[in-house]
Amino acid sequence: MTTAGAYLSVSRNLDRWRAIAANKPTVALETKYFKANIGRATSIDALLKDRRLFNYAMKAFGLGDRTNALGMMRKVLEQGVDNSRDLARTLSNANILAFAEAFDYAGGKADVTSGDFVKTITGRYVEQALQAQQGETNPGVERALYFKARAPQLSSVYGVLADKNLLEVVQTTLNIPAASAAQPIDTQARLLKAKLNVEDFKDPKKLEKFIARFAAMYDLNNPGAGTAASANANAILYGASFLDQPVGVDVSLLLRRQNAARGF
Repeated sequence: MTTAGAYLSVSRNLDRWRAIAANKPTVALETKYFKANIGRATSIDALLKDRRLFNYAMKAFGLGDRTNALGMMRKVLEQGVDNSRDLARTLSNANILAFAEAFDYAGGKADVTSGDFVKTITGRYVEQALQAQQGETNPGVERALYFKARAPQLSSVYGVLADKNLLEVVQTTLNIPAASAAQPIDTQARLLKAKLNVEDFKDPKKLEKFIARFAAMYDLNNPGAGTAASANANAILYGASFLDQPVGVDVSLLLRRQNAARGF
């Protein structure tokens, strides 16, 4: 089994895997608190004062490693997103911009009492929890799921460059050295434009083909990474008996692609 096999096991059963992630005690507890209290966070001060709410929101946008950056995030929220010079737009971090757009207190668009708003944030939190759960056994599956969720929203290659996780997937897939990130941003953009069309990611078939290629390249660069992930994913979702079942046709196809990438 490979990273591709583990990814397929999850992506084909996303609703069930989301339910598993959402029902994890720590996730369920934090989500319950968020739903019960976010309606009171009607200002920047109120959101930042309740660290539990703030941390939940940050993690929902993939910013769990920045929960202590209160000063920076206060400036991000105070400036808003309407001006190209606003901090959220100059930090070159797609997740910070998405956070600022969702919690747009400065622009008066942060409707924290809306059911749709709460559903969006909690949905993102569960998605992040699912990806992190998969990353515990195989970071490649975590990256693939992240790419599947975010890539269709891209409008240009600059969106790839603004998101380190998307960029890592693209670099791995296209065999672009990580050191290329040291080049000027416009040089990087020209390189990516010559190798991919982000509009293709809006086509589910093309998106899955790209992810399959990423999975093969990831395993090529990280031998053995997918074995534990595939067994763990299938055993959790279907029970141990699944491990005695034959691998599906699509997984076999991905394995052949992987072998072809290795030159076998």
